[in-house]
Amino acid sequence: MYKKYLDEKPKFDLSQKISIIFLMIVISGIFGWVYEFIFYFLNGGCKEFYWRGGNFLPWINIYAYGALGIYFLTFKYRKSPIKVFLLGFIICGLLEFLSGYVMYTFFDGWRCWNYNTEIWNFGNIGGFVCLRSVTFFGISGLLLIYGIVPILFWLAEKVNKKVLLTISSILLAIILIDDLYNLIFARIFNTPRAYDVYSKNGMPYVKS
Repeated sequence: MYKKYLDEKPKFDLSQKISIIFLMIVISGIFGWVYEFIFYFLNGGCKEFYWRGGNFLPWINIYAYGALGIYFLTFKYRKSPIKVFLLGFIICGLLEFLSGYVMYTFFDGWRCWNYNTEIWNFGNIGGFVCLRSVTFFGISGLLLIYGIVPILFWLAEKVNKKVLLTISSILLAIILIDDLYNLIFARIFNTPRAYDVYSKNGMPYVKS
């Protein structure tokens, strides 16, 4: 199965392709949340766990965007792990730097992360990106292309198309409703965001 994945061009119809992308978005965002949950526990001296991201659910959107970028730009190079790693390193590094820079520059110094104040921040550029972060992204690209994507392809082949599309659509809808509420609607209607609720209930919350 794995040799087929590496050697042959995948043959999926539109519904299968959509299901794969939807599940990739959900899984990658959760993966990013888990990584930050663990890292900020270490960064805080292993004293307490911190909630990361801006959502009620354990999902961080920039990891999903990065995963899509890696998938579409590196999948054709899947026979070369070195190329996959380097492209993931560069793609996500640029995404992280540009996202952080734009937020800081155009939104009155707003930061969602700040490597100036974190451990292992060698190669730090303005607090927006550092060598540790982009190296992790490169490694994550390998995990995506050689771990997650083959599993999603296998699911697309084995699970009924309508069932898989329904499940993936529901999962993505739940995630996006949470994300859009916290990003947009809660600000417009001045209703409690995830940060407000978790902070009020005593959950340590890293906010740069």
